[in-house]
Amino acid sequence: MTHRTLHEGWTLRAAPGSPVPPALADRSVPAAVPGCVHTDLLAAGLIPDPFLDANETELGWIGRTDWVYETTVVHRPGDDDRVDLVCAGLDTVATVTLNGVEVGRTENMHRGHRFDVTALLRPGPNALTVRFASAYRYAEAHRDLLGDRPNAYPEPFPFIRKMACNFGWDWGPNLVTAGIWQEIGLHAWSTARLAAVRPLVTVTDDLGRVELHVEVERVADVPLTVRAAVAGASTEVVVPAGERAAVASLEVHNPTRWWPRGYGEPALHQLDVILCGADGRELDAWSRRIGFRTVRLDTIPDAYGTPFALHVNDVPVFVRGVNWIPDDPFPSRITRDRLAHRFAQAAGAGVNLLRVWGGGRYESADFYELADELGLLVQQDFLFACAAYPEEEPLRTEVEAEAREQVTRLAAHPSLVLWTGNNENIWGWHDWGWQAQLAGRTWGRGYYLDLLPRIVGELDPTRPYWPGSPWSGDDGIHPNDPAHGTTHIWDVWNTDDYTKYREYVPRFVAEFGYQAPPAYATLRRALSDAPLAHDSPGMAHHQKAIDGDLKLQRGLDAHLPAPADFDDWHYLTQLNQARAIQLGVEHFRSHRDVCAGTIVWQLNDCWPVTSWSAVDGDGRRKPLWYALRRAYADRLLTVQPRGGGLALVAVNETGQPWRASATVTRLSLAGEPCAKTAYELDVPAYAAVALALPAALALPAALAAPAEARRELLVAEAGDEVERAFWFFAEDRDVDWPAARFEASVEPVDGGQRVRVTARAALRDLALFPDRLDPSAEVDQALVTLLPGESTTFTVTAGVPLDPAALTSRPVLRCVNDIAGN
Repeated sequence: MTHRTLHEGWTLRAAPGSPVPPALADRSVPAAVPGCVHTDLLAAGLIPDPFLDANETELGWIGRTDWVYETTVVHRPGDDDRVDLVCAGLDTVATVTLNGVEVGRTENMHRGHRFDVTALLRPGPNALTVRFASAYRYAEAHRDLLGDRPNAYPEPFPFIRKMACNFGWDWGPNLVTAGIWQEIGLHAWSTARLAAVRPLVTVTDDLGRVELHVEVERVADVPLTVRAAVAGASTEVVVPAGERAAVASLEVHNPTRWWPRGYGEPALHQLDVILCGADGRELDAWSRRIGFRTVRLDTIPDAYGTPFALHVNDVPVFVRGVNWIPDDPFPSRITRDRLAHRFAQAAGAGVNLLRVWGGGRYESADFYELADELGLLVQQDFLFACAAYPEEEPLRTEVEAEAREQVTRLAAHPSLVLWTGNNENIWGWHDWGWQAQLAGRTWGRGYYLDLLPRIVGELDPTRPYWPGSPWSGDDGIHPNDPAHGTTHIWDVWNTDDYTKYREYVPRFVAEFGYQAPPAYATLRRALSDAPLAHDSPGMAHHQKAIDGDLKLQRGLDAHLPAPADFDDWHYLTQLNQARAIQLGVEHFRSHRDVCAGTIVWQLNDCWPVTSWSAVDGDGRRKPLWYALRRAYADRLLTVQPRGGGLALVAVNETGQPWRASATVTRLSLAGEPCAKTAYELDVPAYAAVALALPAALALPAALAAPAEARRELLVAEAGDEVERAFWFFAEDRDVDWPAARFEASVEPVDGGQRVRVTARAALRDLALFPDRLDPSAEVDQALVTLLPGESTTFTVTAGVPLDPAALTSRPVLRCVNDIAGN
């Protein structure tokens, strides 16, 4: 048995008659495989970078063009019974030919294909061609055939099994790709091969069990043997002549369990599977690392409604999640190292779950292996988002084939804890005016409530399935009812101020978010606007949300002083995003007895854009990332409005009780204490002390009622191991902030510089933006509030020493006072 990749020697050209620029007519360029047309044309210097300025708009013709990939495969025949051409991923509508003979056709980006080419290969050179028809033409033809259906964007993505966000989103560019986007190669084999291996891992008490489902493809009708081993246990099972499937069972006593981040170590165990012939010779092999763990959803109705609580190894896990979108419109550019860096950013912000959103892709092996290693939980959506999807052929067959392939492919990964049927489509059918437009046509219900749960139940009953995000758990209850199942909160941002988060006490928040622009260095790399302004041409093009800038301005008007220039606007919008999400997360966590988790929209971006992300399209952390790290901390101290007053709430997401002395002090902006109260915290493991509990920490009126709201604040502290909490009695726009008076010093350290700031007046949300001086520069903390006389230290890493004067002055060093200070 041999596997030979075919990634060299490819060329790309537009098919004759396609609407391409003259420079491309009758021209071939080298093609990278895996890759896509856009990256090949970019490498050849034939198109501008679509991420820069408004270049995206000049490239729409690519998605409406037919493209031809060609290579020569030199074949040296062996004694194998069979040779297959294996295409792990073709994007999307492809015709494959070998030596002028059609081998097969594909029309689904989300599944692989295997073609028997034994009879077509000849010794020496062979001509292999993959022709991609326009994704637009295919999708529009099926739209016309099946009848249009409503969706969130005027694009035909529901009519093709392709990454929906290729067609543009409210955070992403319209770059409709084509190409050999995953591995392609020749697989030569004899007698039989492993067609599918599906380990179902369970744990009961101290016994771990692997039920190993094996499917074989064979060319010889002989007995076969499957041998398997994991964690010191081994077994073998015979596949009789003529049979194509077998089940082997392995039992491991007292296995070391796999735990999510914050709950234990994510222990992994190598599972090896070998297929042998009747003579004992090895025919094929398969290996993965698995984890012994259980997962279930608690959805039993209670006094508050219908919970949505994730339990791993019978321990309830409060989800501190983020939504994940494709990290690049061109997947071949997403390396394992890039994913590892992004995962480190997620873990660094206290995240324990990534939700793979349904408008992108089923994530890669690298993605899931990294999640397994780090103990990051994964919720994977099936790929349906924000649209009514037809259930007729040929799409239904493709949906079923892709679902079966992906559920089988991902079954080995302990990080995967939940399958979700779609993103917002059930909600859309209820609330977005779809029913009248559909006039009885199919819209995807049969997928979400019938086909997909049947496939998951058949192929992987060890994991829960939830029909949609959001979904209440009951057809008779509105799908986005916060008291039942999962909810998305988008009136905040779209119409309402972020303080409205406090009106919700949901069971589980699967989406909520607030926008801000990317880092300054990211903007300067991507945009040639001179000068930059919130509404300059490049900024406007890289704001994809409907009325996005108006919504940003509404948020600024409600909370912050008016910006005098773009630098102010940039700092204040990033600050407002951070505050919005921190307020929401802390509020939801303070109701831990009701709310079982939050998934912030969104962790990452796929290009430079004003969006809801915590990490921008160039991989730079926005202030939101630092606020998320604070709000998702294992131990959280927060001041919350309760019953017309204020309460101190302590949240403990560790396995040990949290016992500490706490104080709450009312201070003037000058740092003078006005009132003070002390408490003794005693918070059990994985719990919160909140107003609804007997040990409520309601603040006395003398502490919570300021004499001058514009000149006073509360500070709550509980030792060095937890960040202190602030409560301001007035919005920053109304606070009598003193001028920003401070002393700053800069000293060199290994790999960068240390900036120490000592406040001579109260400083609100002090932040350092070293990327304004060097695009490679990063800082270790942000949004620090200091009282008079207090100091903080920022550690800056950069490729070159940065000017100390610039590091310690506007617009690099910022705080609210330098805009609002008197």
